[in-house]
Amino acid sequence: MIPIESAIFIGWALAVGLSDWRRRLIPNALVLAGGVGALTLAAARLSPFDISTGTALVGLAAGFVALLPFYLFGMMGAADVKVFAVLGAWCGPRALLGIWVAASLAAGVHALVLLARRRAVFALRDFPQEASLAERRRNSTPYGLLLAAAGIGHLALHALHALGARA
Repeated sequence: MIPIESAIFIGWALAVGLSDWRRRLIPNALVLAGGVGALTLAAARLSPFDISTGTALVGLAAGFVALLPFYLFGMMGAADVKVFAVLGAWCGPRALLGIWVAASLAAGVHALVLLARRRAVFALRDFPQEASLAERRRNSTPYGLLLAAAGIGHLALHALHALGARA
C-alpha cells in the first residue's frame, strides 16, 4: 500500500505530466499546490523523501537557480523551471541532478523522434509550410512531463532503498 504522502506526490506529478502532455501548459496554481504540499509535508516530518523543511527550501532554491538560465536564453518555458524548483522542494537538492539527467535523456530521445517525424512529413510535401501554433506545441517536448516522470522514478528508487535498508 502506498503511503498517503507518497500518493500526494504521485498525484501532483501525474497532474503536472497530464497537463503538459495535453496542453503543453502547466498552470501556476498546480505548481503552487505542489510547492505548498512539499513544504507542508516536510514541516510536518511526513515528506515521502524523508527531508526536513530546511532541505526542502534549499531544494526549491537549487531547482529554480539550476534551470533559470535555460529559461533566460529561451531554451525552456518558465513552467518547467518552476516544476523543477518544486521537485527540489519535494525530493531535496541531492536528487535534482539525477532527475535532470533522466528527464534530459528522455527529452533527447523525444526530440529525435520529432525530428524523424518532421523529416518524413516534409519529404511528402513539395515545400515546407509555416507551422501553426497548435502544431508547434504538438511538436515540442513536454519537459514538465519528463521531469515529473523522473520525480516519480526517484520516489520508486527511494522506496526500494528504504525497503532494502529494513531487510
